[in-house]
Amino acid sequence: MVVAIIGLVSAGILLTVSLTGRDRDLERESDRLLALINYAREEGELQTREYGIIFQEDGYEFVVYDNLLGQWRSATEDDAFTARKLPDGLDVKLVVETRPVVLKRPADAHDKTPQVMIYSDGDLTSFAATLERDGGLRSVTLTQDDKGALIEQPMVEVAKR
Repeated sequence: MVVAIIGLVSAGILLTVSLTGRDRDLERESDRLLALINYAREEGELQTREYGIIFQEDGYEFVVYDNLLGQWRSATEDDAFTARKLPDGLDVKLVVETRPVVLKRPADAHDKTPQVMIYSDGDLTSFAATLERDGGLRSVTLTQDDKGALIEQPMVEVAKR
C-alpha cells in the first residue's frame, strides 16, 4: 500500500515537471495570466473601463473600477476574470514601478485597490510579475517591452545547490 502511494506521488511530480525540464503548470499559468491581462486591456478599451489586478502570494484577481460606487470591485461580469489560485508549489512575486510589493494581505481586508492598473486606453502600470516554483528554482516573468506590449520572458531555471 505504501509503495503504491509513493508511486502515485512520484508519477504526479513527474507529470508536472517532466524530464525535459518543462514545467507544465508554470507554463500554463504564465500563459493564462498573459492572455487574461491582454484580454482585460482589450475589454478596457472597448468598454472604456479601468481594470486592475490584485496579486496575492498564491494567486490573483481582476477588479474593475465602478464609477457609480466610486470604488474598485470584483469583475463579476465576465467569468474569465474570476479570482484564481495557483497550483501548489507556485508563487507570485510582484515588482511595481521598480519596487518589490509585499503580497500578504490581511484575511479581513475589504479594500479592492489593485497593485497593477489596466487603464481604459490600454496602458498598464509598469510592473513585473514573476511566477515561480518552489522558491525560485524555475520562474517565468511577465513584463512590458519598450513599446508597452506585454511580454513573457523565457523560463529561468536555477540549479539546486
